This record gives sequence, C-alpha cells and structure tokens, in this order.
Amino acid sequence: MPIEAFRVNIHPIAGARHVAGAPGPPPGAYDADIILLALDRPDETCAAIRSALSQTGIGRHVIVVDQGSRPEHLARIADLVHGRTDCTLIRLDGNRGVAGGRNRATALGHGRVVIALDNDAEFAATTTAADAVAALDGTPELAAIGFRILAFGHGADDHSSWGYPPRLRPRAGEIFDATTFVGAGHAIRRVAWDAAGPYDEALFFCWEEYDFCLRAIALGWMIRYRGDIAVLHKVSPQQRVTWSSTRWFYYVRNRVYIERKHGGGWLAVTPRLAGYALRGLRNGLSRQTLHGITAGIRLARRAEIAPLPASARAYLARTDGAHRGGLLGRLRDEVLPALSAAPFQARWASLSRSSSPNTGGSSTR
Repeated sequence: MPIEAFRVNIHPIAGARHVAGAPGPPPGAYDADIILLALDRPDETCAAIRSALSQTGIGRHVIVVDQGSRPEHLARIADLVHGRTDCTLIRLDGNRGVAGGRNRATALGHGRVVIALDNDAEFAATTTAADAVAALDGTPELAAIGFRILAFGHGADDHSSWGYPPRLRPRAGEIFDATTFVGAGHAIRRVAWDAAGPYDEALFFCWEEYDFCLRAIALGWMIRYRGDIAVLHKVSPQQRVTWSSTRWFYYVRNRVYIERKHGGGWLAVTPRLAGYALRGLRNGLSRQTLHGITAGIRLARRAEIAPLPASARAYLARTDGAHRGGLLGRLRDEVLPALSAAPFQARWASLSRSSSPNTGGSSTR
C-alpha cells in the first residue's frame, strides 16, 4: 500500500493520525485492549502484532501506536493491519517515549483491562491475554500483574528483564506480591489506571511502571507477579546499546525524581545516591551519574510532592525490602555487579535509532 494512502486521517487523540485498521475499538463493552508501541523494527513489530491478534478466549482490541517509523517500515505495519476491524494503527507526531506512547494507546481504548506487549516480544500462548484477564478478575484488589519474561527461542528466563529483588529469581515460575511490574509484558485494571492516573510523561524512559505502581499502592491497590503467565522476549544483538549511552542517565535521574516525588527526604535518599555513585564509578559512568542526580533533583522541584501513606510504606517493606537483605547484601547483589547492556536494549532500541539524549525507553528495576 502506498504510504500516501494512509497518512491522511486526523485522529481524536492529540497529535495522532489514523493509519490503518479500525478507527478505534468497538463502542460496546469488551475485556481487554492489547497495546503495542512501534518505532521501526518492522519484523519484530509485525510478529508482536500477529501474536496479539492470535489471542483467544476474550473480547479484545489491538492498538498499535507508531512513534516515528521510517515510511517503508510504517507501510509494512500498515499492510498487516489494513482492513482489520479488531486492530487500530495510529501514528503520533513525534516520539513520546514509553510513558507518552502507552498513555495515548490506553486512552484510545476502553477495555476493562489494558495488556501491554513490547514490540520485540510475543505471547507465550494464544490464551495468555485471557489468563491475564482471569487473574485480575480473580483478585479484585489487584491493580496490575507482571508476566514472566522468557527468552524467545529457548524459553529460559530472560534475566535481563527481571525487575524484582535478585533474591526472588529462583521463584520466577511462582506467584508473589510485588511493588512493580516489567513493561515487556503486563496487564493493568483500567479502573485502577483511572484512579491512579496515567504514566508520568516527564519520565519518558525508565521507571514509569514503578511510579505508576507507587501511586496505585498508595490508594490501597496491590501489584502481583504471575510466573504462570508469560511472554517470549527477543534479544537483538545488532540493537544492543551499551550502558555508556544515556540510559544510565535516565535510570538515575528518574529514580531520584520518583524518590523525591513520593516524599522521600534527603536523609532517606542519600544511601541510594551513594549506591548509584559507587555503581557509576564501578562501571566508568561517573559523569552520567552526577548528571542524572542533578537532573533528578531539578525535575523533582517542579513535581507535586505526594508522600506515601504508612500503609503503602508497609506494603513496600513487606513485598520488596524484606527480599533485598541488609546493606552488605544489597552492595553485593545490586551495586557491585558490573552493568549489563542487555536489560534495556530492547525497548531503548524500539524508541530510538541512536543513543541521543532526546530518546529513551523503559526499564527493569
């Protein structure tokens, strides 16, 4: 299909154009929106869309938000979606990052569950989305669930996408309460999304899931990891981005910002800053670390401070802090190990053609 044939329709979502497929989801009630972000990588993106379209057992609508793919790549995605009534492809006027892209995809739908899949991942089964909806239906207190992330091709755990305390890795196949979820595959109850609010777009790349979870937990919701619900994650060596890129800057900046945004005093934040400084020094990223800390402080000055209630702090201590051990254990497990290029490579690559400071992606913890 010539690109001129579909770059025409202005979409109700601000800054978006309808490209292919249905103008939007059906007007009636349905179970889930399955949302994906796209930026080039047409082979992986089309495979992810096909996986989403193969989901059975629920009423669902697939929403694909393109954030600046090259014309020839967008044309391939549009060809796949063209003529479908159960899928919508829109194109934004620029790269809004993981937070902004997912916010717009979620706003387009009205399914009672929002299921997100990275564009370099596929569902492990045709019933994965239905299993996620059933998991949320079975526990009304859950705001969101995180899926198990397996490596595509051989099915082993993708350790680069583990977003929970390192000591919980042996429980990757189990179910446990958590403080966050990994963006590569997860489901959010729309009622909880509406209550807690969308992703903070100031984050752009990294920690946006954690920030959302903190707001939901503060309202009394729970987060759960489901090791029995999985996606298959592809690792692309040619798209590998090293930690010397701006990813470490976003990682540090956003975590400092979130800590302050949710009422963390400087005395409480200092150990984390010291840990980042040590880890940056350990990996030759001291300048990025300092830049990230100062940028996080500046960003926090513009934020509305919302201290976590005592109930939320108790929840965090029970579901996260209790599994991280004391100071020496955290130094050994979380600070001293060398940084790997793998954890953020996929979504960084899906949001950027380079490692420029103006681009980003999502992260594990």
